[in-house]
Amino acid sequence: MATAAWQPQEDGLKEICGLLEQYRLPTVDQSRIWQQHQGCSQLPDFNNYLAFILCRAEGDAVNIRQAAGLLLKNNLKSNYQSIQPSHLQYIKAEVLPCLGSSDFGVRTTVGTIASVVLQHGGFQCWPELYQALVQCLDSNVYNHMEGALGALFKIAEDLPEMLDSDVPGFADRPLAIFIPRLLQFFTSEHAALRRLALGTVNQFIVLFPAALFSNMGQYLQGLFSLANDSVGDVRKLVCAALVQLLEVQPNALQPHMRNVIEYMLQANKDPDRDVALEACEFWSAFCEAHLPPDLLREFLPRLIDILLDNMVYADDDEALQDEDEDENAPDRDQDIKPRFHQSRIVGSTDGAEEVEDDDDDDIINSWNLRKCSAAGLDILSTVFGDDILPILMPLVQVRLSTTEDSEWVQKEAAILALGAVAEGCISGLLPHLAQIVVYLVSFMEDTRPLVRSISCWTLSRYSKWIVRVAQSPEGQLQFDGILTGLLRRILDPHKRVQEAACSAFATLEEEAAEDLAPRLEPILQHLMYAFGTYQRRNLRILYDAIGTLADAVGSELNNPKYLEILMPPLISKWQQLSDNDKDLFPLLECFTSIAQALGPGFIQYAEPVFMRCINLIRTHQVAKADPQSAGVNYDKEFIVCSLDLLSGLAEGLGSSIENLVSRSDLRDLLLQCCTDEAPDVRQSALALLGDLVKACAVHLQPRLAEFLSLAANQLQGQNVKENVSVANNACWAIGEVAIKVRSEISPIVLTVISPLVRILSNTEGLNKSLLENSAITLGRLGWVCPEIVAPHMEHFMQTWCRALCTIRDDFEKEDAFRGLCAMVRLNPGGAVSSLALMCEAIGSWHEIRSKELSSEIAQVLHGYKQMLSQSNSWEQYFGTLDGTLREKLVKTYGL
Repeated sequence: MATAAWQPQEDGLKEICGLLEQYRLPTVDQSRIWQQHQGCSQLPDFNNYLAFILCRAEGDAVNIRQAAGLLLKNNLKSNYQSIQPSHLQYIKAEVLPCLGSSDFGVRTTVGTIASVVLQHGGFQCWPELYQALVQCLDSNVYNHMEGALGALFKIAEDLPEMLDSDVPGFADRPLAIFIPRLLQFFTSEHAALRRLALGTVNQFIVLFPAALFSNMGQYLQGLFSLANDSVGDVRKLVCAALVQLLEVQPNALQPHMRNVIEYMLQANKDPDRDVALEACEFWSAFCEAHLPPDLLREFLPRLIDILLDNMVYADDDEALQDEDEDENAPDRDQDIKPRFHQSRIVGSTDGAEEVEDDDDDDIINSWNLRKCSAAGLDILSTVFGDDILPILMPLVQVRLSTTEDSEWVQKEAAILALGAVAEGCISGLLPHLAQIVVYLVSFMEDTRPLVRSISCWTLSRYSKWIVRVAQSPEGQLQFDGILTGLLRRILDPHKRVQEAACSAFATLEEEAAEDLAPRLEPILQHLMYAFGTYQRRNLRILYDAIGTLADAVGSELNNPKYLEILMPPLISKWQQLSDNDKDLFPLLECFTSIAQALGPGFIQYAEPVFMRCINLIRTHQVAKADPQSAGVNYDKEFIVCSLDLLSGLAEGLGSSIENLVSRSDLRDLLLQCCTDEAPDVRQSALALLGDLVKACAVHLQPRLAEFLSLAANQLQGQNVKENVSVANNACWAIGEVAIKVRSEISPIVLTVISPLVRILSNTEGLNKSLLENSAITLGRLGWVCPEIVAPHMEHFMQTWCRALCTIRDDFEKEDAFRGLCAMVRLNPGGAVSSLALMCEAIGSWHEIRSKELSSEIAQVLHGYKQMLSQSNSWEQYFGTLDGTLREKLVKTYGL
């Protein structure tokens, strides 16, 4: 007997409609409504009601219908598998006719529901949708065509691969049917249909399915026909398509490249700035596609002129609206971007692979035509080098020499251009660098804040060469002039200039390093004066500049005269900030750099800083389980920053930290952190483990086996590739423990050796730091426990020696080679088959400073020569080596 069709109950319908109506009211008690909603959602046919309201409640306000549809979509997304098949069938049957609803909001919502249902079953579970989409596209009825195109756009956005998959019972893949129909809509009289059709086809450029490939000619023809469409959104999509094709299928565009470049030059001047921005992306894409540069060369004069014009601030740019804002204007919440602390990476490369912040991110705010044009000019300069200077420099000079006050934006754009080409055109600009610097230093005094700020940024782009030139007397004078100019701008009354000057100064610090030592007093005086005037946003950048200064000059900072200027304001701020104030993060980072730079000189400030870090870790560990008793909401960044500062203290104070550690519960807190589910907490905890072992291993001793077991776990299976930096720090910490406790590490040696060998054998997806630390730790374990490691040498010698070749000369590499020598002494046969690679690893040293190690290596080589000469095979092994390497080994080790 047939089941009766589902029908809503009047009372249930009223209740749910009322609920949806109230949900929209700003004054309603949201918690009460939520409880009612939870009650209704327990009804097995709740989703049927939502589908009924969306599709049939004609008399109700459209926004109630849409609200019902969005709630239905979310329920389908999260609970699809638990919905009864009969209810799913009802929902599909109800929404399908509404694909072409006369109400735009309803048909849009139906399109999103269609996409969600397809995610769970594909067209084979809803073939009626496929038929309805085709019928609507072919119907010539606007609402039906627009509804189908909207749904297809959403499906293509969410499930592009599904549209290009075989469907049981279908003669063709869906895309083979849809693409020709979509291309026909490129000539529709309705802009909305042209936009949706083009936007949908564009979703497949990266995937580049056969259906698009076979229709490429018609697609390109359609793009060119839409190139001058009356609607900006359509022109923007044309530009986006051409940029994507250039990135993914440059060969498809190459026959048309002259016409495409001509069009993009025109589009780059489009009065609609969104279109111009999309077109501007083309130049970077062209350079990155590695097409022959000569295709673009003849267009450079026009292109560079357009880029310079587009680098001028737009009238509605936020920076222009803020131009009159001085240092006394309060920071707005939206001005203070969320900041993310980067957990410490330790070991062989010591964070050298950390991602740098985009250096002009704050100077040219959100991505816009101005920034895109500057990026385009930058990449053009790397491809064409000095060849663009004869075109660019006359244009820049004209703009720089303007005296009209109203034309200051032209001058500002010209200064930005000088910064954009700083690296790509440096060889051509170097002879004129002194003159450029004179200009920029004078522009730092301009009456316009935005000219002053961009001058700071552009100067920072030349830091590397400014510092190189500073080795000569004239260069010293130039350097001092730049430094004075930047310090003056750090105290500028305008916040944007303060920000630019601080960032520029931090860049200069990194390049100048110890060259700043003789100038420390005026630098510190300016920075600490700024510390008293800056508001929250720029304080964060100032902390970074102070921390970078400490990194740059190191122990030179450890002078009572300098500390008297630097420390009191920082300590005062440290005491003012509460334990749940996120402004502590940059201050903790700043203190980390200062503690490392001062070394033992930080001891006078150490105790309150140390105890604050311990309290922060303890408080947030408690807050994770019980925020109420902790008095704060859990935030792992407080733990990560505190762990990193404690690492800085351990590194700086060395054994002097022992007294502080012995009087605290740091060991137990650290053990907790090593088991934390958050990778960045484990990462910083393992870095601290290694630093504490170096400084005061005795206090970790009672629980050392637990620490080593936790560290070893980070090197197992998927843990490595999922959290490379955690594995890196674990590996490094194990190596540090090994050389500190020596043979006491023996119980876990074999547990660690296997994953280390796996890491060295399967390097894909792993960074240089982890590979180097793995090689060093393997060597250290072989050094302290050769009797355990040496019997297994033949299983890892080749991959290990290859890794040793890549490590720079330092004490850690020395440890690894001590391990090599110790193991070879016990098991010389285990390395015979890898002798050539071992010789290459030995030859990778530029200079071994330890005479003892050099002597050990010589003994190993002579031992093999003697051993192999007895069977007349030494020459067979030694002769396979590169001639230069043979010569080096003979000369260095007397072979």
